[in-house]
Amino acid sequence: MRKTTFNKLLGKTIVASVLSLAFAGSVAAKVDLRLEGDIIQGGLIVGQTSEGNQVFIDNDPLKVSRHGLFAFGFSRDDSKTHELKVVAADGEEYKQYLTPKKREYNIQKIEGIDKKIMEPSADALKRIKQDGIKIRAARAIASDNIDFAHGFKAPATGQITGVYGSQRIYNGVPKNPHYGLDYAGPKGTAVQAPAAGIVTLWVPDMFYSGGTLVIDHGHGITSTFLHLSASKVDIGDRVKQGQDVAEIGSTGRSTGPHLDWRVNWHNVRLDPALALKIPNFETFKAKSEETTE
Repeated sequence: MRKTTFNKLLGKTIVASVLSLAFAGSVAAKVDLRLEGDIIQGGLIVGQTSEGNQVFIDNDPLKVSRHGLFAFGFSRDDSKTHELKVVAADGEEYKQYLTPKKREYNIQKIEGIDKKIMEPSADALKRIKQDGIKIRAARAIASDNIDFAHGFKAPATGQITGVYGSQRIYNGVPKNPHYGLDYAGPKGTAVQAPAAGIVTLWVPDMFYSGGTLVIDHGHGITSTFLHLSASKVDIGDRVKQGQDVAEIGSTGRSTGPHLDWRVNWHNVRLDPALALKIPNFETFKAKSEETTE
């Protein structure tokens, strides 16, 4: 990556504020730009720019709040160089190139999984397909909420037993990578909202994930909670950070009671552990309950 006006971009938290940035085809101009997050596979990036600016990632427009807040992220195996472009109100453009740092992931071997789980029946495959449609629809929402910019807190306090990116080998057969952060805990243990938001999905009996809850944090950033034994909220409810929203369980295809917490930017699966590192954007911390545009 070429040297830029940003400091320590690759694989580290980056912050830029009121920097003198060179716009394409023009002399340097001052632009408010703040980016928080790790430029790494699975990383969530939360940014702020000047009011009225537009932001694009690989020429796709990002939702930008009236406060100038936006978000995006990198998938588990993303090794591409991405173009971040800011277009000022007067039409001037600034471009920055971001290449996520590669990671090494844990491999876990689990034996003794029931053959019925390994080879779902035709009826089960139909349920799995329907479950996927519901989850993708919930994650496709790009509301005006800016809760993602107020930081994340762990949704449970149990021992972490599974991490993002690890690939599990069931009965000797490699399966899809794990995209969540697993917290062990007895059935009924409270699960808290890691950030404020709106409940967009609750299904108590999905085939693989059992009790499944989705909270929209705004701009396509969502939390998904799997294997729940119960929900304490309903679809459409507004929840606060730290509020009890569900209970740990062992529903669906689970080897024991635990919470599987996942974070997405639309269909891009992010690392929840990295989301926990995003600080609260104090500049935009609401003085009231208002969290939308």
